[in-house]
Amino acid sequence: MHNKKKQAVTLMIQGTTSDAGKSVLVAGLCRLFYRMGYHVAPFKPQNMALNSAVTQEGGEIGRAQAVQAQACRLEPHTDMNPILLKPNSDTGAQVIIHGKATSQMDARSYHAFKKTAMTAVLESHQRLSQEYDLIIVEGAGSPAEINLRDNDIANMGFAEAVDCPVLLVSDIDKGGVFAHLYGTVKLLSPSEQQRIKGLIINKFRGDIALLESGNHWLEETLKIHVLGVLPYLHNLHIEAEDAISYQAKEPESASKTIKIIIPVFPRISNHTDFDALRLHPQVELLFIRESQTIPSADLIILPGTKSVRADLQWLRDNHWEAAISRHLRYGGKLMGICGGLQMLGHQIHDPLGIEGTSGSSQGLGYFNYETTLEAEKQLKQVQGYFQGDNSIQLTGYEIHAGSTRTIDESAALIKLQDKTDGAVSEDGQIISTYLHGIFDHPQACRYLLNWAGLDAQQHYDYRDFQEQGINLLADTLEENLDISAIIEIINKK
Repeated sequence: MHNKKKQAVTLMIQGTTSDAGKSVLVAGLCRLFYRMGYHVAPFKPQNMALNSAVTQEGGEIGRAQAVQAQACRLEPHTDMNPILLKPNSDTGAQVIIHGKATSQMDARSYHAFKKTAMTAVLESHQRLSQEYDLIIVEGAGSPAEINLRDNDIANMGFAEAVDCPVLLVSDIDKGGVFAHLYGTVKLLSPSEQQRIKGLIINKFRGDIALLESGNHWLEETLKIHVLGVLPYLHNLHIEAEDAISYQAKEPESASKTIKIIIPVFPRISNHTDFDALRLHPQVELLFIRESQTIPSADLIILPGTKSVRADLQWLRDNHWEAAISRHLRYGGKLMGICGGLQMLGHQIHDPLGIEGTSGSSQGLGYFNYETTLEAEKQLKQVQGYFQGDNSIQLTGYEIHAGSTRTIDESAALIKLQDKTDGAVSEDGQIISTYLHGIFDHPQACRYLLNWAGLDAQQHYDYRDFQEQGINLLADTLEENLDISAIIEIINKK
């Protein structure tokens, strides 16, 4: 077992672009160093994402950091992601500091606010440094975004502030990997260039011998060691930070299958709710984008959203209201989660303009309840059971700015510790819930898919699947990276 240090060593992973593999690489390194006996924790100074998780203390952080905490065998904590930005328009976002929403800012205002935000970032990093002996940090976007270098807190600004080494990763599958790596390094200041101690090439397919000359050129030109080339892992699943996977997965089973469709709202949030369904061997799950034909299905799920009234209007503009009505006439099932729950009600009120222009919107009207958006967010991890069967346990988390009233408790879907949640229509065809992550629990997933019409189910545990993905990633890093060189980089600090 590695001896715990009084002050943690910090290693930062930055990428040449968004989606270069930073989140996945940090998760894999977290599990790998955990296996080696390090008391390790993840950290991301600033995250911009609509996929979020709720911590035990009732704070909100990026979903990717919750997965990285899982890789460390830790409960997620708000210090692992002190600044979270949740976009609610093309130019503005809700600013969440230490797990709590503090304000709405446009891009220009937030840029000026970064000096204040850095204080919160360094406070969290310092607290983690006193508790752990290794902190693995994920950058955001690219450090070469020269228009954002002033007051940077997400990449080199943070690395310089805490004086930590950086590994730079680039995705070769997109093409131009040598230009990405070389150009990124050359756009940095001399001190920032010296901070980069290793290069990593991600998602390579083919004969690695064909890369050797390019890697040698990088090392000779940049004087930075190429620490390894990671293969493209076709069977890897690590929850996405923000991007939706639109690739349709054919059900693997020859037995009965079920088809589920989900509209992709402009401000869809927590679409990782559906990873457990997307990867289920008997489920065909499709995300339906704007202007796509709405196909027939067994189940339609209305997902969460950061702008419920605007996305409800989008739903109507894209002909979903008529499609849902037709779907129900033919016996299909309908489910709403969080913002989807609110849409299924009678009305949605936003008197304070929490999510946009103040006012009210007529809901889809499948339930009689009404929702009022409020400044105080509901953030809570919960556990309970389905009211129809108290033997079916479930877990989940609430993230919503709305208070929904006049739900008949006898018609509620779920019984929690101190309240009920959601609703079930009289005919049992429509259900709603505020709970994110409800499909992650194997018993709950089985129960809900059975309700939707999948009665002959294979054994499937999404949590086991998650662990398999994290372990596969750690194994791959151990086999393809120069881990001894990375340890040497860490030990030099």
